[in-house]
Amino acid sequence: MKSEFSDTNIHEIKKVELNTPIIFAGFVGAGLVGPLSVGCIIDKLEMEEIGYLRSKHLPPSTVFIQGRLRHPFRLYSNHDGTICAIICEVTLRLEGLYEIVSSILDWAEKKGSHEIVILDGVASTTHDKKTFCAAEEDLCRVMEDNGISMIPQGFITGVAGGLLNECLVRKIQGVTLLVKANDKRPDPIASATLVDAVNRTYDMNIDTSDLLKEERKIGIDFKELSDKYTEHKKMNSSMYM
Repeated sequence: MKSEFSDTNIHEIKKVELNTPIIFAGFVGAGLVGPLSVGCIIDKLEMEEIGYLRSKHLPPSTVFIQGRLRHPFRLYSNHDGTICAIICEVTLRLEGLYEIVSSILDWAEKKGSHEIVILDGVASTTHDKKTFCAAEEDLCRVMEDNGISMIPQGFITGVAGGLLNECLVRKIQGVTLLVKANDKRPDPIASATLVDAVNRTYDMNIDTSDLLKEERKIGIDFKELSDKYTEHKKMNSSMYM
């Protein structure tokens, strides 16, 4: 599907009938908790890859884990078409970010989605096993009913901030769930906390035991990406609380 910008497109590789899906999205940030959490959701729900985003604004790189190549910005769906996932495993520059955000939300709206949930981390030296949220007022109340506190103040930039901001002027709700995470290495413990919050809030039962058991292996597999995020963060801080 093309957005209004010809140089940023979502290419669907599999036709799946989607049923007003809720969309979970994870991008590179502190502790890589976005990609790790969304990756866990994709794996445990046995979701299928249905497309990818192609843009001149993505860095010229590909991703491989244990020797297997894959596109760095992918879209998935569960079998029922009720849940979608967006995962990006490369750092994004500010240049062209609005085009990427617009393409994501154009696609989401066309598929009938009414809510996008961004899973992300806030750089910290310690993880306190708490999840926080930022959203419009009615969604914040829902989150608080599930033990997720609203962030009192702050601002979010980067792709997460761009998506949340654009949701304010569209017919789709945006919410971000946040945890404190290590900003120097992958943090699967913080990622498990995020997935647990998703389970409580969206009545799901995603097993996080692999995240908790394979902390060392995950750290090795994602070390290069974590190092690239640390480099990128020096130039562009993405979140303040």
